[in-house]
Amino acid sequence: MTMTDRPAPGTHPPRIGEHAGAASARRYLRLADIDVAGRRVFIRADFNVPLDDTGTITDDTRIRASLAGIRDALARGASVMVTSHLGRPVEGKPTAADTLAPVAARLSELLGRDVPLIRDWVDGGAWQRRLVPGALVLLENCRLNVGEKADSVELAQRMAKLLDVYCNDAFGAAHRAEATTHALARVAAIACAGPLVAAEIDALTRALLEPKRPLVAIVGGAKVSTKLTLLRTLAATVDSLIVGGGIANTFVLAAGNRIGKSLAEPGLADEAKAILAEWPNKVPLPVDVVCAKRVAADAIPEVKAVADVLGDDLILDLGPRSVAALGAIVAGAGTIVWNGPIGVFELDPFAGGTRALANAIADSPAWSIAGGGDTIAAINRFGVASRIDYISTAGGAFLEFLEGRTLSAIAVLEERAQA
Repeated sequence: MTMTDRPAPGTHPPRIGEHAGAASARRYLRLADIDVAGRRVFIRADFNVPLDDTGTITDDTRIRASLAGIRDALARGASVMVTSHLGRPVEGKPTAADTLAPVAARLSELLGRDVPLIRDWVDGGAWQRRLVPGALVLLENCRLNVGEKADSVELAQRMAKLLDVYCNDAFGAAHRAEATTHALARVAAIACAGPLVAAEIDALTRALLEPKRPLVAIVGGAKVSTKLTLLRTLAATVDSLIVGGGIANTFVLAAGNRIGKSLAEPGLADEAKAILAEWPNKVPLPVDVVCAKRVAADAIPEVKAVADVLGDDLILDLGPRSVAALGAIVAGAGTIVWNGPIGVFELDPFAGGTRALANAIADSPAWSIAGGGDTIAAINRFGVASRIDYISTAGGAFLEFLEGRTLSAIAVLEERAQA
């Protein structure tokens, strides 16, 4: 399929909800359902934010996204404990790089109140005397606790003594069965989802289980290998699957074209070829591209037909004809799911494709959801955030939901609600 082709009208592939692991009806308690007045609420948040070499937060999106649940519990008379993971610490061996101190400082600024950081909190202590209604504390990096990654029930039982209500508001960690995302939800007296988790599930359900057609998915990025299951699942489900970046290069190679020295995975060309063969009318391939001899801000871009790519060329963006064809698909969509840029958007000479795509999604009458770190960076760079209907703060969990997998932290909340 070239970018001038369109899917056959009236053909609707299976819904992702028909695949194992993607429940069409998600039933669980929500924080808003629970009377938290006078209760100790433990919120598992996702504050895994990027830090620079000085320990300064460079993007506080995830912190700001978690404020709604914290504010709601406090406003309704709860005492609130919040924790999160940060980075990849060694359990039981804290270092200066592992602390949530920068998060505590930013939370204090955003909430306009002091947010104390509590270390060595698992078995309680004098700090618990602060937990009067309306009090808020931040508990140090939960992945420093021995047994966290192993989903230790013993660790969860110790933590459960600290709280009355467990609230998971960390959708970004919902695909990981760990003590604070899974075991604690099993043993806590009450287990519920926070507003961020609920909003993420509602948005993904709307996009994938109850979409308005045509459903268009955009998957960019460097490697087919990291998104192969996703690509196959989406190809079976969507009406159009747009690929970009190194993923697109692999598909172009699979279609028998030259890609020069471009980023690709030749070893997965057969997998890409199989997707093209099984769903020949769904994956639009580029007809023109933007090439250069090196990846640099001062590199000289050159627009070429795909057939004219030379052996020393690097494909770094899609060309204007390809972008226009994608824009037409997006304009006619009913629902759009976007994960990943379609070019080296960080560099001005090769940002045109992703910029045009971002604006096309923003201008489309379709309902749109976007997720992934590079996707959010592109959305912010091109100033379209206010025109994307839902922006997911999750990474791996977002992708696993798209793949139709069971998210362990959500599944346990559903089990608790049905018990």
